[in-house]
Amino acid sequence: MSNLLETIRKSLDEGRFLDTRHAFQRQTERNITRPEIQYVLRTGFHEKNKDQYDEPFKAWNYAIRGKTVDKRGLRIIVSFDVNNMLIITAIVLEPKGDGDGEKSSKSVH
Repeated sequence: MSNLLETIRKSLDEGRFLDTRHAFQRQTERNITRPEIQYVLRTGFHEKNKDQYDEPFKAWNYAIRGKTVDKRGLRIIVSFDVNNMLIITAIVLEPKGDGDGEKSSKSVH
């Protein structure tokens, strides 16, 4: 998708985004807040090598990676339907203030 980050930010600005049940469960388990998700989606970068095509849904899942205000590294997976951006899951890559590596074992979907 061209202009992915622009499309994500427009979806956020217009309030056209939804958490999937899976995303809500993972956010609760991993203590990730909606403001943290939105912050990473606004300030993060597209991690193209983590994008995947979801054959059952006939849709691409896009990976956005960034840090929260308190420097916790997250990867947010989003997709799009006809009307909305769907937040598929949120993964903690780094606890607060840690380095750049993927340090969390909580990245199981």
